[in-house]
Amino acid sequence: MEGSGEQPGPQPQHPGDHRIRDGDFVVLKREDVFKAVQVQRRKKVTFEKQWFYLDNVIGHSYGTAFEVTSGGSLQPKKKREEPTAETKEAGTDNRNIVDDGKSQKLTQDDIKALKDKGIKGEEIVQQLIENSTTFRDKTEFAQDKYIKKKKKKYEAIITVVKPSTRILSIMYYAREPGKINHMRYDTLAQMLTLGNIRAGNKMIVMETCAGLVLGAMMERMGGFGSIIQLYPGGGPVRAATACFGFPKSFLSGLYEFPLNKVDSLLHGTFSAEMLSSEPKDSALVEESNGTLEEKQASEQENEDSMAEAPESNHPEDQETMETISQDPEHKGPKERGSKKDYIQEKQRRQEEQRKRHLEAAALLSERNADGCVDGRRQETPQCILIVASRFHPTPLLLSLLDFVAPSRPFVVYCQYKEPLLECYTKLRERGGVINLRLSETWLRNYQVLPDRSHPKLLMSGGGGYLLSGFTVAMDTLKADTSLKSNASTLESHETEEPAAKKRKCPESDS
Repeated sequence: MEGSGEQPGPQPQHPGDHRIRDGDFVVLKREDVFKAVQVQRRKKVTFEKQWFYLDNVIGHSYGTAFEVTSGGSLQPKKKREEPTAETKEAGTDNRNIVDDGKSQKLTQDDIKALKDKGIKGEEIVQQLIENSTTFRDKTEFAQDKYIKKKKKKYEAIITVVKPSTRILSIMYYAREPGKINHMRYDTLAQMLTLGNIRAGNKMIVMETCAGLVLGAMMERMGGFGSIIQLYPGGGPVRAATACFGFPKSFLSGLYEFPLNKVDSLLHGTFSAEMLSSEPKDSALVEESNGTLEEKQASEQENEDSMAEAPESNHPEDQETMETISQDPEHKGPKERGSKKDYIQEKQRRQEEQRKRHLEAAALLSERNADGCVDGRRQETPQCILIVASRFHPTPLLLSLLDFVAPSRPFVVYCQYKEPLLECYTKLRERGGVINLRLSETWLRNYQVLPDRSHPKLLMSGGGGYLLSGFTVAMDTLKADTSLKSNASTLESHETEEPAAKKRKCPESDS
């Protein structure tokens, strides 16, 4: 509920934000199936065993439904009133209906001939209803179910919607759950709520969920505040983050820092020379439109990838999340001129990435991530640590908690319960945390229709586990002195009190 109160403040909306533009990232929706693509002219898109072009969607509003016509063209679907003549005649029950395969007069060859003539799916469904000998004997509910099933098969209606955390998380969980560590969308919502993520936070995030958690945090923060992303390997993977289509202003507060340099930063041995000694593979990957990340992604994803644009699979820094296809700087070396210019451009990007790493190191070295805006502390504690990784959470959390200011929440996600139980035990032994809670959300979808509302037969078996808590100040020196003072007072009481008791003891014996 807190997100609703923060909506009016952040980034102002542009006049054309409700319109689809060339280069925008959109989500295609057909029934309950989603796919994220980038709008590009004369680019063939394959979705649900159909191919089409997205040229005609440019200029239309988000949420518009399109129908796939011959030649792969998308045409806006006109809203028509549903015919009710065939549904007026309905049976009382379905007991006398026998599924012998002879109730439909149209054969597969007849349906194929109708498709070849260019007849739309809506008309094919109407002819199927008219040529069914058992349709009028079915109950009203059975008729609606039959029409819905045939529309799903023969009508190609594509709805173009704007990307959001809810839509992208549902899409990833349904199509490629392994990429997001099987994090269900309600679990992601719990993470954002427990973390109290909002504008002005100073965040530390360690995630291997293809950038979905990072994108959800950026959407809530609205471009205000700072996020430091810790990444393993050669560079951060932000495929899902790019699908959000954030403006360039959102990227000014996004930093990245290699995970293998965290220990040196904690022990005070980190220096700028350590970054300069790193291999330059990440910058080379960035210049070649992320071939390394594409190779890593291709090992895990199928041919029908969720993010249609190749640029969305490999952003290396804050600039790659823009529309790369429109940026002339991201062309090959042959198109950009001489090899010398290419090398200079590569060196400039390497130096810029190194500078961003140093800025992230400076932010982490402060160890006071406390969600302050303009020097004023927020009324409620700000979340500064989110961990959602395929790695074991215990060493990650114990190291990253040193960067967290007191009285700040942290949230850790894991697909399994056992690693979080170990992490829970280690945190209790370490101290410095309170209100530890290990939770699992339970989700079941319901069908809500007149006279037929009921829970759906299929439901998710699990969406992962969350370990949350708050940090507190832990001063061992003061604790030791207080214990010593308490011990000395106890010793003095022990020497003083028995004197009176010793007088009474002999009297009671006598």
